Amino acid sequence: MNTYNWDHQQILIVEDDISSFSLLQAILRKTNITIHHASDGEQAVNICRTNPSIDLVLMDIQLPRMDGYTATQNIKQLRKNLPVIAQTAHVMEEDRMKSIKAGCDDYLPKPINRDELLRMISKYLK
Repeated sequence: MNTYNWDHQQILIVEDDISSFSLLQAILRKTNITIHHASDGEQAVNICRTNPSIDLVLMDIQLPRMDGYTATQNIKQLRKNLPVIAQTAHVMEEDRMKSIKAGCDDYLPKPINRDELLRMISKYLK
């Protein structure tokens, strides 16, 4: 099992379901990464606008107020090189393509696989 140490890095988890957020938080806690949370797309955009030290965004797609596609487009207008990983229960190929078209750098299907999540984050955090 790989051990990850992202001591000086920050992730924004955009997730409206508190149990899903808690699971992601539990998985990431041992990596020492600083975790920020937004429960809707508007919050996510505002956090990315005001916090330039965010290194990666883990974006749920089905969100209140502003969906993950729109939030990703807005975030990429602010910071085009900020990696955004979509996470969604929609697992059809067209859903994956819609995420990529919106500007997501990668895509994780729910339920989240711990090892896959950590590998994917590792790919974008250098």
